[in-house]
Amino acid sequence: MSKSLLYAFFIICLFASKPLLAENAHDAPWGGAKLTPTVYKPQKVVYDVHVSTVKEVESVLDRASYLSTITGADPFDQSIVLVLHGPELSFFAVKNYDKYKELMQRAQSLVQSEALTIKMCKIAAQSQGFSAEDIHGFIEMVPMGDAEIIRLQYEENHAYMQ
Repeated sequence: MSKSLLYAFFIICLFASKPLLAENAHDAPWGGAKLTPTVYKPQKVVYDVHVSTVKEVESVLDRASYLSTITGADPFDQSIVLVLHGPELSFFAVKNYDKYKELMQRAQSLVQSEALTIKMCKIAAQSQGFSAEDIHGFIEMVPMGDAEIIRLQYEENHAYMQ
């Protein structure tokens, strides 16, 4: 048998076997991931939030809310803090309530249920033309977002999340 004929036979066998492999492995050459059952204890976490779209804020709220749920949602044993200091600040302005009503109701509900705390950087708010009175009452205004993140990490042992 010549080399070219052997090579052609090899190629044909390789392509002919692909559907068989794909069907058995669902197009995943290494199979599927294994789920590791894990029980999580209450956590202390600070999220460094600097985003620019409603979808991104919703994503942070989803993650923080799920973290609260999966760790037992115990306000006495856990602390989940979001520190806002980016373009997202304008979503939390009272004057923009009608535009972002659904987002604000969700955020307020999470704070009210004690699942999380939302803090806002005063310096960033001022740079965008907002004072504490311009921001919804469920938000805590802190002098500086970066300093608050550092304080929470080093004085209150919060893990850092972005």
